[in-house]
Amino acid sequence: MSPPPVKLLDRVRQRIRLKGYSIRTEKAYVDWIHRFILFHHKRHPKEMGKEEIELFLSHLVLQRKVAPSTQNQAFNALLFLYDQVLEIKMPEHIQSIRSKKPIRVPTVMTREEVRKVIGAMSGVHQLMAKIMYGCGLRVLECLRLRVKDIDFGLNQIVVRDGKGSKDRITVLPAGIKAGIETHLEKVKLIHQKDLRDGYGRVYLPYALAKKYPAADRQWGWQYVFPSKSLSDDPRSGIKRRHHLHETSIRKALFQAARMAAIIKPICCHTLRHSFATHLLMEGYDIRTIQELLGHKDVSTTMIYTHVLNRGGKGVVSPLDYMDR
Repeated sequence: MSPPPVKLLDRVRQRIRLKGYSIRTEKAYVDWIHRFILFHHKRHPKEMGKEEIELFLSHLVLQRKVAPSTQNQAFNALLFLYDQVLEIKMPEHIQSIRSKKPIRVPTVMTREEVRKVIGAMSGVHQLMAKIMYGCGLRVLECLRLRVKDIDFGLNQIVVRDGKGSKDRITVLPAGIKAGIETHLEKVKLIHQKDLRDGYGRVYLPYALAKKYPAADRQWGWQYVFPSKSLSDDPRSGIKRRHHLHETSIRKALFQAARMAAIIKPICCHTLRHSFATHLLMEGYDIRTIQELLGHKDVSTTMIYTHVLNRGGKGVVSPLDYMDR
């Protein structure tokens, strides 16, 4: 008796895991493919093509009013479905209505505003805010830091698998080294207790977990900002200690900005924007800042030149020099 056929969404999950994609990508792709199927009244994707894909993507813009990045994610999910799972060539020249990406300048805090916001925070969240501002890290890059990636001797942090699956090196501020070391001493005690209790394992990318089966218990691979509790891995079912959830730092930063009476819309990425802008104001060249931020194109970094201590685009208003 032959085994029952594997359901389509399970095939998608299997293929995603085989490719080594993250659990976030897996959840997002499966969700979009599921929505695509429901939108077309549960028809099998093999029976659909260019017209159905265009209708779905246009629906996301016209009825759902999604952002450009959201529509792109849905498109990439369908591309993965057809190319990688169904092994059907994705129809070319998809002519759906595209969501237009608005051109916005980043929100940047002054040094004094950064000082007030970070000063209104405490504990682990304050340390995370200092790292995001002092090193220019994205929130998930901060949360995913491993102990081995902080080099106190070379005063640098290695950001692994950042946006675009790229590694990069950024600066480790001298002013937070002592705070990180004290924090890691506490984290090490938690890890040692986990080991004594029969746990102490941490998530590793699939290839590393296969190649080094004991590495997930080693101190260097542990997260710098571990969760307060153990949890079951949704894929393997193994009980591990994951990193803190991003909602905790987002809430803490929002509350700190309100306590500091900052009227600007502040989020975790504002700290990264402020890092880049303040380096520009100090005279560092744009290429150096591009490397620290991990931008693929320097044009992305150039957006920070809009603030150079003299207002929009670094221009001095003619009103300020009319009497010279």
